[in-house]
Amino acid sequence: MPTHTPTELAERLGSGLLSFPVTHFTPDLAFDETAYRDNIARMSKYDIAALFAAGGTGEFFSLTPQEVGTVLRAAVESAPSGTPILAPAGHGTAQAVAMARDAEAVGADGVLLFPPYLTEASADGLTAHVRAVCEATSLGVVLYSRANAVYTADTVAALADACPNLIGLKDGVGDLERITQIRSRLADRLVYIGGLPTAETFALPYLELGATTYSSAIFNFLPDFALAFYDAVRARDRAKVQEMLDRVVLPYTAIRDRKPGYAVSIVKAGMDLTGHPAGPVRPPLTDLDDTERALLARVIEASRLAVV
Repeated sequence: MPTHTPTELAERLGSGLLSFPVTHFTPDLAFDETAYRDNIARMSKYDIAALFAAGGTGEFFSLTPQEVGTVLRAAVESAPSGTPILAPAGHGTAQAVAMARDAEAVGADGVLLFPPYLTEASADGLTAHVRAVCEATSLGVVLYSRANAVYTADTVAALADACPNLIGLKDGVGDLERITQIRSRLADRLVYIGGLPTAETFALPYLELGATTYSSAIFNFLPDFALAFYDAVRARDRAKVQEMLDRVVLPYTAIRDRKPGYAVSIVKAGMDLTGHPAGPVRPPLTDLDDTERALLARVIEASRLAVV
């Protein structure tokens, strides 16, 4: 059973850093459940607000619906009591509804609703999509606004009125005017989550817009750095934030930008370089090459100095 009501989950999400664990694969690209469970237990020892299983960093797009259920169950069973686990839901509406129901059945605390697969949709269509998922579960639902599902202030306000268990909006677009409009309409009705890759880059300006938390992929392999960075952001220590951006985050994003899809690949390379291998990424993603891994190793070394 979920350990948090939607209201409690919203409060928890907004109170700390959010972690999006990678999904571990064997060399032949099968799910490595034992390694994944061990990693969830490791990550849960840190002061994080919630874990999002099989999310974007967890290669949701490459998992079958059955694999999503297996990964989610492993996360729920491996995390300590009290650590909220959020499940993914996506693809078409029927599949997203099924995933939301499965998430509740295995004991997840909430759902991150990804954009519908492939097709564009009108505001009315997106509204129907979100309502169907929210009505299928009692869990708290977080909208992921990006790509072909960018929600206007009017749409989000209507959904918030219609769906009591809609608790959050994760922004993966970066349209500050749109975020301001939504925040103006809904104030603290929702929890606002920074979701641009790499989220640390935008954390301080997003905080000023009311987004008190964000999804940290870096946390997977640099948890101490990620938490120190989050603390500096929440303290509005601009000098410290800028120092950590210059030393670590911006060099990291320069490697990430070398090839499409590297936002996930670079995290798995970082896991390997820090002694927590998670296996390769699945196609259509590609792994970092040796030159890029060497560059990332330098970033990792710089992170240790940045935390001091």
